[in-house]
Amino acid sequence: MPTILYVSLLVLSIYVGVTLLIYIFQHYFFFRPEILPSNFTYDYPFNFEEKTFEMEDGGSVNALHFKVPNSRGVVYYFKGNSRSIKGWAKFSRDFMGNGYDFFVMDYRGFGKSKGKRTEAKLYSDSQHIYKYLMESYEEKDIIIYGRSLGSGIAARIASWNNPRMLILDSPYYSFHHHVKRFAFILPLKIILRYRIRTDQFIKNIQAPIHIIHGNKDRLIPLYNSLNLKKLRQNHIKITVIHGGGHNNLPSFPAYHEFIYKRLNEAAIDWVKSKAV
Repeated sequence: MPTILYVSLLVLSIYVGVTLLIYIFQHYFFFRPEILPSNFTYDYPFNFEEKTFEMEDGGSVNALHFKVPNSRGVVYYFKGNSRSIKGWAKFSRDFMGNGYDFFVMDYRGFGKSKGKRTEAKLYSDSQHIYKYLMESYEEKDIIIYGRSLGSGIAARIASWNNPRMLILDSPYYSFHHHVKRFAFILPLKIILRYRIRTDQFIKNIQAPIHIIHGNKDRLIPLYNSLNLKKLRQNHIKITVIHGGGHNNLPSFPAYHEFIYKRLNEAAIDWVKSKAV
């Protein structure tokens, strides 16, 4: 009996220890930022502007705004959970090549962005920048694009506004649902600081919603997108990249065809609106 009690206490101690570890250090599990010195200089072969937004709570958000002549609008791009915009900026080519400006920011704690990061602040920072973009673009010329972690944040901002289109690249059903795959025995409802309910946000989005996902994605499996579509069967369109994983979709011609078609659809609407 003492042996059983000892083993039970040991298991309980390990469980509590792991739970506390996840609760305290979850920022390190979920976010893998690349931190850049404040004097770092971005260098790209095309026209861009570096912007820094000072927030009311003392935090700041660093961003890059790539521009093309006579742009058809802007793609507001929400990146994934790793690195900084120094590397993510390369994706601007897919959108600039189709006549769109490209805007990408670093979340707090990434790159040159500063301040405490919380779910609420991710949303408020993103909405602040959306309002900034509306000073230069008509809202009907703003396309929101969310990649991986950024898909849930993009959905939240699209639900608060009325952009031309929302594109979700390898999205999760909800952040809680995603984490539960790996930590299903932990009391996530108590310890998880990020829930990011894409499934709830998507119900309130009026703009057209397009999802692209690889059927070999092992990090965020395809069923996440399929379950999101079930919530609004007639409003969401899904493109499946056969053979695509989580980080290699741009290596498939089908990905670039998808981007071209979606942006071309938006551009046709843009031309029609200018002719009215």
